[in-house]
Amino acid sequence: MSSAEPVSTPIVATSEQLAAVTFGADGLVPAIVQEQSTGQVLMMAWMNAESLQRTLETGRTWFWSRSRQEYWCKGETSGDRQYIREAYFDCDGDTLLFVVEQEGRGACHTGNRSCFFTAFGEA
Repeated sequence: MSSAEPVSTPIVATSEQLAAVTFGADGLVPAIVQEQSTGQVLMMAWMNAESLQRTLETGRTWFWSRSRQEYWCKGETSGDRQYIREAYFDCDGDTLLFVVEQEGRGACHTGNRSCFFTAFGEA
């Protein structure tokens, strides 16, 4: 395992690809974040057109906080940064998927690696 710091890698999207993204009535689209090395789904957050653009241009995940009504770059406060390695939109254009190199403890604000750590039923 390399001890080198992860590097941001911008992704160049075409205007046709960006136009294929369907934002909801609130101007938002769900963005799923998956860890490259494990395939584990780490989190889901919301993006608008501006946060999607920032994400693609910077190679880091940017989201729109519905509660705070502001943009946030994952890991700027916690140090648990996400570096984009691949970016996709689904067949309907209404969900995004980002494959990332996750730095730090993980993606969840609770300290867990993934936000999806609570199972229904008996696990």
